[in-house]
Amino acid sequence: MKIEYEIVQPDEGSSFRLLHTKTRAEDYAWQYHYHPEYEIVCVLNGNGTRHVGNHFSSYNNGDLVFMGPNLPHAGFGLNAHGFHEEIVVQVKEEILKEMVAARPEMNAIKTLLAKAGHGLYFTGGAKEKITRQLVKLLRLSSFDRFMGLITILQLMATSADYELLNPATDISQQVQKNNARLQKIFTYVEEHFCDEIDIKKVASLANLSVPAFCSYFKKVMSCTFTDFINQYRIQRACTLLQQEKSIAEISFDCGFNNVAYFNKVFKAITQKTPGEYKKERLRA
Repeated sequence: MKIEYEIVQPDEGSSFRLLHTKTRAEDYAWQYHYHPEYEIVCVLNGNGTRHVGNHFSSYNNGDLVFMGPNLPHAGFGLNAHGFHEEIVVQVKEEILKEMVAARPEMNAIKTLLAKAGHGLYFTGGAKEKITRQLVKLLRLSSFDRFMGLITILQLMATSADYELLNPATDISQQVQKNNARLQKIFTYVEEHFCDEIDIKKVASLANLSVPAFCSYFKKVMSCTFTDFINQYRIQRACTLLQQEKSIAEISFDCGFNNVAYFNKVFKAITQKTPGEYKKERLRA
């Protein structure tokens, strides 16, 4: 699970990047990646998976997420089906930090930016209102787009209809600080997730004893190594459930040697049984 570094360039004549993507979900690039820009992702409709930091969950009827710099995330077309449409705004950290510096009118946005390292997703009326404003950006000139972005950030900053995706820690800072060591761990998990994971081997890759490794991983990622492996395996299972394979086959393909345990872990992470998830995707 290599974390790719994405290079982001602002649009010509603009201080930020605005993307409007329409594609088949099957063709969507959902690589786990990070970049030093703040990012708003608005999926206009459909279902899929949000994987932000170590948070993994499903979204329905679109999604709206705001992420801080260097917060790893997968593309929001992950496990989507059929037509996928999204609007993405990417803004360099220094642009927003300079904008709010020493300006009392920007205090709410300043607080919002501090929370963004955890990843925020918006719901209810706030999600609908902000989504409409993002759609409007597509038709505006560069100046009006910038003013529109400030309005969107203010709406986010003054809304109560949101949740933190990684409430226990600022994953972005931890990943940036520990990227080289984490990369070895993630790569091992990606290559061996379908086997029984040898924790001694993983600890040795990190140049730590097993107890020290377990403590380190939980401190950095705000979840146990076992929880992380289960999340990765269930992410893979979600993809396989869209294929013509039985749930038992998928269970073993993803490293679970007990179907009942696979069902239990799957429901704990996605709030659905594998059978319910499979039926939803086939209907989509």
